[in-house]
Amino acid sequence: MGILTPRRALETAIEMGLDLVEISPSANPPVCKIMDYGRFKYEQTKKKQEAKKKQTTIQIKEIKVRPKTSDHDLQTKIGHIKKFLGKKDKVKVTVLFRGREITLHQQAREVLQKITAETADMAVVEQEARFEGRTMVMLMTPK
Repeated sequence: MGILTPRRALETAIEMGLDLVEISPSANPPVCKIMDYGRFKYEQTKKKQEAKKKQTTIQIKEIKVRPKTSDHDLQTKIGHIKKFLGKKDKVKVTVLFRGREITLHQQAREVLQKITAETADMAVVEQEARFEGRTMVMLMTPK
């Protein structure tokens, strides 16, 4: 519409049954737009909802085992790991050492290797097993 006086622009918007919205107040002269502001806000919220719907959130689930965890208990834990990986969550496998168990680090590595072998079809090891104080940690991500 070109450059209009504020009064003329407002009258034009009222005649059309729309709103006069200031787009860029710092420009010289200020830039305004005649539009249905309610509909504009509605479309913006719809766009935000659509973008949020397409987002995926990845959680890190943690499974704790011990170096002397029995086979049956380990199979139960592996079942939980598979369930978490099926939901596209990362899994942090933690081996806890208590007291003199700290000397059993080779046995702990075997437990982690067994878990890796069992879940090889579903997961990739993102972070190899490493010591953090009295724990050994390994991070797995779904394929």
